Amino acid sequence: MKFFCLITLLSYCIGAHAQQDDRGYIVQVGDQAPDIEIRYTDGTQKKLSDFRGKIVMIQFTASWCGVCRKEMPFIEKDIWQKHKKNPDFALIGIDLKESKDKTISFAEELKITYPLTLDPEGKAFYSYAAQGAGVTRNIIIDKKGKIVFMTRLYDPEEFQEMCQVIDGLLKE
Repeated sequence: MKFFCLITLLSYCIGAHAQQDDRGYIVQVGDQAPDIEIRYTDGTQKKLSDFRGKIVMIQFTASWCGVCRKEMPFIEKDIWQKHKKNPDFALIGIDLKESKDKTISFAEELKITYPLTLDPEGKAFYSYAAQGAGVTRNIIIDKKGKIVFMTRLYDPEEFQEMCQVIDGLLKE
């Protein structure tokens, strides 16, 4: 009986650990970032590869996401306002599966001045995350197009670490 309890406990711990580590990404740090299409609300379209040579932060979000709403003012204040004039930096917010009007009103409501772009079918999002995975994700990409840091949800410590990664990459 003790052996069965030990095996059950061990299985639970391994399963819980695996679940905790599974953040829903289908990419990993060190991978080349998928070359997604960036659709701006003004109709302009670019590819992620157009930003090669810059440090890029991709932020996946949605207006219905409470955690996104909590994190976005920090992205605005601690990252965008600090680096928006740096020609070596780009921040691209990507609004998951929402209309152009909803995306624009979402940015206005939260007083976000960084570009919030469109992903109406979720193609960009699902290039990075599994089907059914949640939003509130940030991906930091280096000048060569490699993924160097990823977050999931909003954790103040992880957010500060991400800020440090961005600052460090911009000093290189």
